[in-house]
Amino acid sequence: MRRQILRAAAILAGLGLGIAGADAAPKGEITVWSWNIAAEALEALVPDFNKQYPDVKVNVVNMGHSDVFAKALAGCAAGGTDLPDVVTIENDEAEVYWARFPDCFINLKTLGIDKYKDAFPAFKWTQLSAGDAIYSMPWDSGPAVMFYRRDIYEKAGVDPAKIETWDDFIEAGKKIGAATSGAVKMATIDTAGDDGWFRTLANQQGCSYFDTKGEHITINQPGCVNALETVKKMVDAGILAQGGWDPQIQNVKTGAVATAFFGGWYEGTIRSNAPELSGKWGVYPMPAATKGGVRAASWGGSSLAIPASTKNPEAAWAYVQYALATPEGQVSMLKSRGLVPSLLAALDDPYVKAPQPYWGNQPIWVDVLGTMKNINPYRGTQFYNEVRGTIVVKAISDYLNGTFKSAKEALDSAANQIASSTGLPIAQ
Repeated sequence: MRRQILRAAAILAGLGLGIAGADAAPKGEITVWSWNIAAEALEALVPDFNKQYPDVKVNVVNMGHSDVFAKALAGCAAGGTDLPDVVTIENDEAEVYWARFPDCFINLKTLGIDKYKDAFPAFKWTQLSAGDAIYSMPWDSGPAVMFYRRDIYEKAGVDPAKIETWDDFIEAGKKIGAATSGAVKMATIDTAGDDGWFRTLANQQGCSYFDTKGEHITINQPGCVNALETVKKMVDAGILAQGGWDPQIQNVKTGAVATAFFGGWYEGTIRSNAPELSGKWGVYPMPAATKGGVRAASWGGSSLAIPASTKNPEAAWAYVQYALATPEGQVSMLKSRGLVPSLLAALDDPYVKAPQPYWGNQPIWVDVLGTMKNINPYRGTQFYNEVRGTIVVKAISDYLNGTFKSAKEALDSAANQIASSTGLPIAQ
């Protein structure tokens, strides 16, 4: 595998490939693995990419998130067998690859990625790096915001500008419930199968499963404890509906909820699934833990990596750079599928600053992207999937169901299980 990395680096060094092309422009065919609207956005980008690189044929394969993850891991385990030229990697899962298969992907430093370090927010690089290596280029980001139904809020006499804290959010939810005779909940949460709300509120307060070096377990630290207490306060207040991905979308379409709390990427999900609600939605910042506190957090995001086994690294790198390191590439995907750019230069694009008709002519992307500078970095580590799926979600569910007397007790239990499972120490 290291021979493949050196070979790819040598090819690109010889070509002197850059974002605007080189003496020998890339040619041939590449395959890209992705999922859902991410795959659709990458596919839609190909015609414009081909205006600059007409001799590169790009095949985008939409195979579902779980399939990409499983097949990419299997390919890495088999020494790079049957991998494509470019792989979409969810940031929270990235370190699983780097830790288990450090030779599976090209260290993008050998291709010149260092020149883009200041082009993206610092927090985006944390999970895409291991040691001195950078294995993936930041793509979309997930600044957490509140998508809300203007008409429902107005009917209930709720002003989103006055929702500054989670306590304010709870009171607003009670008002909406009363105004609709209980027919409309404030938002949808999946406490039985997902930790999204907890994880995002914890990130807001600078806490995560692990510290930013990935060396200690921190899930039972004060910021995480407060986040879980806040989730329980909302659940106990009766303002939240329960449901996974599909029920959440259904609630958005039918008006069963007045708010959707997600990363900015959920904009495309709402717009594409409920076009008939154009003009009725708006956006405001996520509430703070306390008045005057941070109103920003990360909920998801992905990147593009190049397997070391690629037979056409020059074309793969050209495509990755065009898609992610140019405003036209990232803004094109924002327009077509609502994928929120991580590239800071995208903030200056006229489209980002423009009023958006679907969102009541609110220039929502200024509001969404404007939170990125306040997002705390965090690490998923190689244990992310194992910890999240088998330990954290259960601890949250058990606490909400009364198994634990306090959030601290629930997260102490989770921390001990994580320590037993991973061998990492619990931070003191």
